[in-house]
Amino acid sequence: MIFKPEHSVNQHVNLPNESGVELYVKREDKIHRFVSGNKYRKLKYNLLEAEKLGFNTLLTFGGAYSNHIAAVASAGRNLGFNTIGIIRGEELFDKIENNATLRFAKQCGMQFKFVSRETYRNKTSESFLKRLKEKFGVFYTIPEGGTNALAIKGCEEILTDKDKTFDYVCCAVGTGGTISGIINSSDTNQQILGFPALKGDFLKEDISKFATKSNWKLITEYHFGGYAKINNELISFINSFKKDYEIPLDPVYTGKMMFGIFDLIEKNYFPKGSKILAIHTGGLQGIEGMNSILKKKNLPLIA
Repeated sequence: MIFKPEHSVNQHVNLPNESGVELYVKREDKIHRFVSGNKYRKLKYNLLEAEKLGFNTLLTFGGAYSNHIAAVASAGRNLGFNTIGIIRGEELFDKIENNATLRFAKQCGMQFKFVSRETYRNKTSESFLKRLKEKFGVFYTIPEGGTNALAIKGCEEILTDKDKTFDYVCCAVGTGGTISGIINSSDTNQQILGFPALKGDFLKEDISKFATKSNWKLITEYHFGGYAKINNELISFINSFKKDYEIPLDPVYTGKMMFGIFDLIEKNYFPKGSKILAIHTGGLQGIEGMNSILKKKNLPLIA
């Protein structure tokens, strides 16, 4: 790849002594300014494959504030690919400049096609993909959120040999790709905890398609009402965490995960002496978009 990522480091979080556990954050958000965290991991081998097969155009899918859309657009600009984003929501076509994510992707050269939510639900159908090929020509398809077998391969590189000393590895969960890679590269004596950003227990099946071990569990109590849902309590936690530890969290994924970890520590979920590693999967570009929503609702902003 043309851009070389920075190495992520494990940053210690200084907890009260009475907690009896040690917590570290793997700063995957520092890998790259725009293609950070799990987005770099998921795209790495997909981009190498596209290049190997001779494609010069990438096509992918996402919503108005998608970290994935922003990352694909940035990676495409860096590597010389044309990029196309199929965006959920026809009403957004004339609101690009008012949306930080779409505005950034456009600046990176991404071309958009806005579709209705009904059409978007059928985005993987043969008929829809055929129409896209008729309109855009030949392209390499990257699925929504980036999760496929090549993405799992990239996410298997998140954990290193130095991380084998941790008893628990915690990860926010969206499509299930990142945690699947972490599970596959973990030691069987480690417990992998996933914190879904969405309501429901349906992700178990998706993760099971890719995960090769059974040393994992989903903690489903910290979604705050569902994907991209947020309240004053979570905003306050994110802002306090950044102030106390100089680690920014995003409101959709890592903020909810870290809130959950702190709550579980307080409830003595982790045995005394446990070493916990929380994976920071990036997603910080979404803060600006979330703040625009919070401002409209007269809610506190994320610092």
